[in-house]
Amino acid sequence: MLSPTIYWLLLFGIAAYAFIRGRLDERIVALTCIVATLVTWLFNSPLSERFGQVENGVLAADLLALAGFTLVALRSDRFWPMWVAGLQLTTTMAHLFKAIDANLMPSAYAVAARFWVYPIFIIIVVGTWRGHRRRTIESSREVREATA
Repeated sequence: MLSPTIYWLLLFGIAAYAFIRGRLDERIVALTCIVATLVTWLFNSPLSERFGQVENGVLAADLLALAGFTLVALRSDRFWPMWVAGLQLTTTMAHLFKAIDANLMPSAYAVAARFWVYPIFIIIVVGTWRGHRRRTIESSREVREATA
């Protein structure tokens, strides 16, 4: 996994891009990522105990993110939010696996609970870029038709 500094820079860079170029869907998903990250950070276990048992704070943040992403996916006219919700469901399942098998290695649990955020970031960027591009093309087409 990337260092916390790089993670925070990526998170805020992607969120800024989504807020500047995105529509409501992109903004809600980006805001959900920020809130979930803050909740995770606030309720993390001490480093010496982290991921040794089910991380309730991380689980709460992941469930919050799953709910937010799912609501966006259900109301959106775009396809990318379904991918984000599906990947977040995969992340949330890591907590279930740890609850089922308490002997699951803490490092495996940590990777399973953190890995999918990076593909989610990529999907947010691509979804924002494509949506902005689509709107730009449509508006330039409308201008050409109006002047023709």
